Amino acid sequence: MSGVARDQDVDIDLGQLVRAVWARRLRILAITLVGAGVAFAGAKIMSSQYRSETRILIEPRAPAFASTQQANDASAGPLMDELNIASQVQLLQSADLLKKVINDLKLYNLPEFDDAASGSAMSSILVKLHLKKNPLENPPEERVIDAFVERLQVYQVPGSRVIGITFTSKDPKLAAAIPNAMANVYLSTQSGAKLDSNSEATRWLEPEIEGLRQKVSEAERKVAEYRTSHGLLQTNGTTTFPAQQLNDISAELTRVRGDKANAEARAQAVRNALSSGEASDTLPDIMSSQAIQRLKGTESGLQSQISDLQTSLLNNHPRLKSLRAQLSDIRSQIRQETQKILASIENESKVADLRASELERQSDTVQANSARAGEDEVGLNALEREANAQRQLLETYLVRYREAASRADSNSSPADARIVSRAVEPVDPYFPKVVPIVVVAAVATLIMSAIVIMLAELFSGRALRPTDAASETIEAEAVVEEKHVPQAAPIAAAAGKPVQPSMLAVVADEDTIEDVKVADEAPEDEPEDDNEFSVASVADYLTGSRAPLAIAISPTGDNGSAATVSLTRMLADAGHRVILIDMAGSGYPTELMAEDQAALGVTDLLCGEAAFGDTIHGDRHSDAHLIPQGRSDVRRAMRGVDRLSLLLDALAAAYDLVVVECGSADVAGVSRLTRSRDVEIILSLPEVEETIFVALMTEFQAAGYERVVLMSGGEGAEQTLGRAA
Repeated sequence: MSGVARDQDVDIDLGQLVRAVWARRLRILAITLVGAGVAFAGAKIMSSQYRSETRILIEPRAPAFASTQQANDASAGPLMDELNIASQVQLLQSADLLKKVINDLKLYNLPEFDDAASGSAMSSILVKLHLKKNPLENPPEERVIDAFVERLQVYQVPGSRVIGITFTSKDPKLAAAIPNAMANVYLSTQSGAKLDSNSEATRWLEPEIEGLRQKVSEAERKVAEYRTSHGLLQTNGTTTFPAQQLNDISAELTRVRGDKANAEARAQAVRNALSSGEASDTLPDIMSSQAIQRLKGTESGLQSQISDLQTSLLNNHPRLKSLRAQLSDIRSQIRQETQKILASIENESKVADLRASELERQSDTVQANSARAGEDEVGLNALEREANAQRQLLETYLVRYREAASRADSNSSPADARIVSRAVEPVDPYFPKVVPIVVVAAVATLIMSAIVIMLAELFSGRALRPTDAASETIEAEAVVEEKHVPQAAPIAAAAGKPVQPSMLAVVADEDTIEDVKVADEAPEDEPEDDNEFSVASVADYLTGSRAPLAIAISPTGDNGSAATVSLTRMLADAGHRVILIDMAGSGYPTELMAEDQAALGVTDLLCGEAAFGDTIHGDRHSDAHLIPQGRSDVRRAMRGVDRLSLLLDALAAAYDLVVVECGSADVAGVSRLTRSRDVEIILSLPEVEETIFVALMTEFQAAGYERVVLMSGGEGAEQTLGRAA
């Protein structure tokens, strides 16, 4: 590649690609115009194709002579489901229906439906080379059907019971005639199927009805003979004669017993009146006797005369004696008449008693006869059930026969479908559409020309620029120093270990340099050793101090960040709720812990492009949580750096410990993170360098951070810490 060494890393220069395309704009425009002209000429050369459509609505339809009730029942019936509509679509594409349409319109005489007969030169060459099957080997009828099917489209209109029939042809009249003909043939086929069903039903019902009539007559004759032979004559249509007789006797017996009881009560009342000497003229039977009434009248007259004469005559006067004798005789006659009435009532009671005994005897006889009649009725009921069943079946068959016979006419059985839109002769061709074809061809030619020019620039190397990671890092550090970037980073770089600047060192300015990604892999987590500055020792210290916030500084870059990840996982394995916030410039903690490297993180939260809960993710190797670096621009995110303190306070309330990995940050960067000096500062130096540690320890203590902890897994960490103290 021109100007680029083979062992150098390169980037694509997008500006050069754009400039190359713009420099050749006239050539691209000319090619685009040529492509559009070719497309226009091709569209004009193509044969015009016309398309028309007929639509059929599938719905239940009742005969024209059906009553209103029948029509309502038919309309209220269940509508056809999707499977029924799909079945009708397949029926419209059936070979029998297509053949009938082809024969009716005589399409086999049109060259459009038999291109294989004329054939083209290219087709003949392909056939001779055995690259294509000879179409003339197929029967002419099959060739016409294949050509017909290629131009036909039958589909269900989505969300409805409407079926569309679309046909494409070079002849606009034919494009409209074929869908209409298919709809007419379909409707006649459906109506004919109904007629065939009705005719078949009448043919089957005629002998069945005749046989049922004979069976009904025979069953009714058996019922009549059984009634006669067993004496089960009906009186009122539902009750037999023995049962009716028993009912009458029971009613008469009840009445006679009531009369007897009444007579006995009346006789007892008369006896009581005679025995007690009370006046009997209050009894209904006594008062109803005319003889008693006359005697009572005579008694009253004599009593009145006696009362009148006692005032003027003495008691022994013959006249008074005569009247008293007559009064005594009248009273004797009244007593005799009363005895006669009592005897008459007693006779009524005896007659009622005899009548009741006779009725009871007759009831016993009738009950015996009724029991025998009940046993005989079992057989009668069986015969009647058989006769009723045969009669009902006969009536059902007669109703169906009359319905089927009335629908034998072709106009009486409409198809369960109707045409809602007939195809009309199209005016404009369906294909080709000249304007869309020209536009698409021009756009495609323009895009392809630009792509070809860009590829030529890339392959020539003119659109590639060399990338020197070391020089870029040194330049970035120089710029960062001007923006107050930590001093530990240049020290590490001078030692041959490029270090990514911390996110806290980025200034919210449009002129800030872009982040420099370092591809160096950090070492694996180092095993714990026995010194008091190991990862395990720092974990024990944080557990005992119960500090809510720990800020980790990694002056040497990703190896220190890896130690911070090990510390977080160790605390999580010990049962603590720990979360790590990746504020390192390289994003190495995110690379070690996150399942998705492009997960939402702290930059997205500060830019307002993600919710707080969406930025918290789980560690893939422990129970710890992680807020990754994020996908948003770091410079724009750091404009909201003042919100970091609120974020840390919210996390400290929810977790036992919040660990912030700041990478190669300095005191100024940590001060931007939190204003409080009561935090744990962890200097993560897996390989302790005395100059770096002493400088950082002095700097943080001078700024008021008293709780500074060294975390080192290398040898000599204890001596270095002692010298620094």
